[in-house]
Amino acid sequence: MLHEGVDAAERLSRLTADRAVSDKFSPVPPTSVIHMFNAITHSQIYVLDQDQALDFYVGKLGLEVNADVDMGFMRWLTVSVPGHPDRQVLLEKPGPPAMSEETAEQVRELLTKGALGSALILTTDDCRKTYETLLARGVEFTDEPTERPYGIDCGLRDPFGNHLRFTQLKD
Repeated sequence: MLHEGVDAAERLSRLTADRAVSDKFSPVPPTSVIHMFNAITHSQIYVLDQDQALDFYVGKLGLEVNADVDMGFMRWLTVSVPGHPDRQVLLEKPGPPAMSEETAEQVRELLTKGALGSALILTTDDCRKTYETLLARGVEFTDEPTERPYGIDCGLRDPFGNHLRFTQLKD
């Protein structure tokens, strides 16, 4: 139905142009949204060898182990920034019970190509100093420290193909 030469879709577009996507399609007005969650406690990245992952994430990057539990069907291995156990990264080996062996093989192939898009972004107080320290520990970088609008950051890959960055944020 046309109204003064403007169809309904265009009227809706004009009414919602300055609203967030989540607000445009939410059946509940933003003022009455109930907060159901308190925090993100765990995220996961795939690794091919959990002992090698420990060597890299703990031995080279300086993270600390939060949990290393043999659950029988899998090893639950998490690391975090020292002093911040509230945000853990699960270093998960692709395979059962989460996926079939056929799917796990596909994930392993994509992982080694760096094609999974897994990313971990850390912050540091001194990007250049951290870069030099990690370089001396044998970490291979994809990007040297670079000035960005938000601070200084650089990129690296873990031994499995996961993309990592660390950033020194501007004050």
